[in-house]
Amino acid sequence: MTSIDELLRRNDELGNAVPGDRSSPMPSMKVAILTCMDSRIRVFEIFGLQQGEAHVLRNAGGVVTDDMIRSLALSQRKLGTREVLLVHHTNCGLELVTEDAFKDELEQDAGMRPTWSVEAFREVKDSVRNSMNRLRHSPFVPYRENVRGFVYDVHTGALTEVV
Repeated sequence: MTSIDELLRRNDELGNAVPGDRSSPMPSMKVAILTCMDSRIRVFEIFGLQQGEAHVLRNAGGVVTDDMIRSLALSQRKLGTREVLLVHHTNCGLELVTEDAFKDELEQDAGMRPTWSVEAFREVKDSVRNSMNRLRHSPFVPYRENVRGFVYDVHTGALTEVV
């Protein structure tokens, strides 16, 4: 059995048991949460979310990239969100690579160098600050006054605000 088969089996067992309002694509709490794709960050559980309450956007590192700005612009301009919660975390895989070394590896394997940034970092708080700065200066995201950034400790579950 593949992992996908196992996930489909679990979905079948779950049925329609997930609580929340599914009637609208507009999140009832009017918040978008941008975080890392790391599977240790259980967004719905750590914030006590139910379906329909928030947009949850994920990528490697939880960084504000052009694609995240695209999603946040749609989230705010067309789907009613007014706040953005950025959540990066301790022990992130992006701390284990460097921009140039990873791009060199990809270029060697694929025969071309990627045009996108890896967004590798050494200090997670600096990455949060960079992401908040990008978001707060984006002309495409109109509601920037309620942008807050945090570091989630994957071992303790604690959230520490970055200012």
